[in-house]
Formats: sequence, C-alpha cells, structure tokens
Amino acid sequence: MSTFGIEEEFFMFDAETGLPASTDKEALRQALDSQRNGEVQNELLACQIEHASAICEDRDQALHELGSFRSALASEAASRGLLVAGLGAAPMIAQQAPELTDNARYREIGNFVSGIASEHYMCGLHVHVSIPDSEAGIRALNFLRGWLPFLCALGANSPYWKGGDSNFSSWRTIHYRKWSVQGIPPYFKDSKDYGTRLARINGTDAVPDPGHIGWSARLSEKYPTLEIRVADSQLRAQDSVLLAVLMRGLVETAVAGEFDAIEYLPEVLDLSLWQAAKNGITGVHVDTRTGEQVAVEELARRMLRLIEDALRAHGDYDYAVISLRNMLETGNGAVRQRAAFERGAFTHLLANAHSEMQM
Repeated sequence: MSTFGIEEEFFMFDAETGLPASTDKEALRQALDSQRNGEVQNELLACQIEHASAICEDRDQALHELGSFRSALASEAASRGLLVAGLGAAPMIAQQAPELTDNARYREIGNFVSGIASEHYMCGLHVHVSIPDSEAGIRALNFLRGWLPFLCALGANSPYWKGGDSNFSSWRTIHYRKWSVQGIPPYFKDSKDYGTRLARINGTDAVPDPGHIGWSARLSEKYPTLEIRVADSQLRAQDSVLLAVLMRGLVETAVAGEFDAIEYLPEVLDLSLWQAAKNGITGVHVDTRTGEQVAVEELARRMLRLIEDALRAHGDYDYAVISLRNMLETGNGAVRQRAAFERGAFTHLLANAHSEMQM
C-alpha cells in the first residue's frame, strides 16, 4: 500500500492592512524548524512559506502533521504582527512589484517572466503519492487525467483577486494558464515516452529548469512519487487531508490496473479544467468521457464507487464518504471565503481564514 506526503503553501498578511507581508524568513524558519514540524521551505514570493509533511501512512498522521505545523506557524506569525492563511490567491495586493525570496533561482524566474511573477500571489496544495516504479506512475498519471478537473473543483479556494470577486472559484488555476507548461498533462505511452517528451520540453528556452513543468500532475523529479498539484492551498488542514486521501485512492486504483486509462479528447479536458476553476463545487461540470454536462454530486458518487476498494484498504471509505458529503453540503474553501466576505468584507475574510488555519 502506498504512502503519501503533503506540501502546503501559505500567505503571510499584515494584520493591519490585510496586504501580503514579509518577515525575517530565516528567523521564522529556524523557530519553526526547532519545533520539528516537518520541513519548512521558501517560495517564490517573500510573503509565502511552504510546509512539507513527513511521509504519512494514514490520514490521522497527516492531520497531526499539518495541524501541528499550522498551529506553530500561526503562533509565530502572530508574534510578528502577521496573519497566516491557506488561500489559493491573495485577495488584495499592493500596487508595487512584490518582493521575491532572495535566492538565485527565484531571481532568475523574476527576470525571465517578470509580468507573470509579479502577479504570482498564488499558493497551492501538492500531494505526493508513492508509486512502485515509473511505469506504474505513468499508468496512474494517464488514469488521473480525467479526474483532475473534479479535484480542481473540490480544491478551489481562490475566488478573490485584486480586491474583487474574480467570478472564478479557483483564480489560481486560471493564472497558471500563463505559464509555459501547464494544465492537464498529455497521454503518455510509457515512461520512455514521458522521458523523451520531457527532455524535448526541457531543452527549450521556454523552460529554465524542470521545476517549470507545471502540469496539474507529474512524476516527481526528486522522489518515487506521483505529484498532484491541481488543488489550491486549503483553509483547513482537514480539507487538505481529504483531498490527499482521494488522490491516493485514485493512484492506487490505477496502479492496481483495474481500469484502463482513457485517451480523453484534449480539448474536452482543457474545457473541463477551466469550467472546474469557474464553478468549483457549484453548477455543472463537463464529463471528461462524454463531453456532456453533469452535476458535481454525480461526479462525487462516481469517484467514490471507482476507488472504493482502495479507500477500504486503508479504512478511509466511510471517512471519505462523510467528509466529501459534508464539503458538498457546507462548502469548500471558495464557498466559505465568499460567505465570510458577505459577513464583513476582506477584514472578516482574512480573520476567518486565519482562524480556520487550525481546523
């Protein structure tokens, strides 16, 4: 049975202005590292920080890992006059260019695509699921392609951008369409095909390094895992864990070889991902197999039936059914952000997001 790891990116905000803010990142990292809360990493912008969990075997371990770090981060940030939150996009940004994290790679990115980097106030949730080998990884990657839009919809948590409602549930997904390699990956024959095509992409001047391969899912360059990157950063740790459990279920189902991957029409996949970013868990979605419109509740039922065996193997089936039903009934991050805004504009939205950090 597979293990998994979760990477969460967070924003730091000035508690007075509500704008993204930076602090002494090295001092913050040292304070957090001293508490042994996983691995703390920098991100592109100085107002961002990332946490990578340890390798997890079950959801309880994952929830403990994420919850412990979030509590520590919230406490350390508060002592510096900052709020922290798991949002897919910063709701408000300053007019001036952002401060980039001071390292060579991030400076190179800032120079290479300054127009994109200057607006990359985006935070994501990345889930690594272990795979036995690269061939199994490609089988899972092909299988996942049709489910990435639905995972995007569930994980949508970035409705606000530049002081207003973007009218998208995941503005982060739309922003990512500006990068050179993004969206749902193509179908690959095998791992050799994957390697050959990746080498061609990396050999161009449009991709400065392998980290620019921004597909919604990809084989990890560093670990024996499939990395799923389609979801926004989450308000609550429990939502991150639910998404990770569903993603592991999909990967394990594919690796078991119980279902053949479908060579979906690329235009339908692209449209479905866009629509998922637009609607989130509200409205209808494009069925990636048929191109027809389908309700999000029906997609949830289909996914749970599909991955039931994998979920039951980990004791996750009842948890997934209840948690997914609760999300669809009470709202994912995008729905809850909009509800918080209605109660008190951005001041209440950020305060609510900060409080949900430890849920």
